[in-house]
Amino acid sequence: MSSAQAQDAQQPDVLIESDGPYRVITMNRPRRRNALSLEHMKALTAAFREVGETDALGIVLAGNGPVFSAGHDFADMAGADLATARDLLLTCRELMETIQSVPQVVVARVHGLATAAGCQLVATCDLAVAADVAGFAAPGGKGGWFCHTPMVAISRNVGRKRAMEMALTGEVVDAATAMDWGLVNRVVPAEELEKATRDLLEKATQGSPRSKALGKQAMYAQLDRPESDAYTYAIEVMAAASQTPEAQEGMRAFMEKRRPEWPA
Repeated sequence: MSSAQAQDAQQPDVLIESDGPYRVITMNRPRRRNALSLEHMKALTAAFREVGETDALGIVLAGNGPVFSAGHDFADMAGADLATARDLLLTCRELMETIQSVPQVVVARVHGLATAAGCQLVATCDLAVAADVAGFAAPGGKGGWFCHTPMVAISRNVGRKRAMEMALTGEVVDAATAMDWGLVNRVVPAEELEKATRDLLEKATQGSPRSKALGKQAMYAQLDRPESDAYTYAIEVMAAASQTPEAQEGMRAFMEKRRPEWPA
């Protein structure tokens, strides 16, 4: 083992760091292009759950090395039987659902290529900021293992025809196109990525944290419902939310032209 490999082996595959009121969860498998092995996905899920139980206002998901994430680790999958493959994909689903279930706003900070389940990660996060050199792809369409599960999240971001183009061609979509298609919120020069991600996170975490957490949960719950059902659900949630201390304080502060003081 080289000295560089030995140093990598001493580093955890997932890093959790504080950035003021926020946390940064970093995929730290640069030599494996941050591939989502079974153990790596379990570690990421545990990291999100750990941070989700803290008072952090928001979470940044990042990756070390030249690639954001290359998707599933084929070392897990080559020669795997059906039960093993299903278990890996269920673990991936659990990770994606955990990201959307934590109360904090989650922003993907995409510095490089995000492919297959790595692109699924970007599509799953609440928000995403990409460097102008980043790229996005569902390359299974060019090979022998179609990106079935990544397309669940990707198609809900970019729409049917664009999703089919990504899935069938497998070609890399550049960052500007990804923003135009709705896969990411911002595209900035690489040297501005960290600042731009922090700026968006600060804007997205204004207001009451508890109100924001309820709002995030309700958004995901209504998005894929028929419009009539979505209204029925949202009316009940919003009516109930009006009775919370945060809602009442926000309304009083607005009428009194003062800054709100959120309940502890």
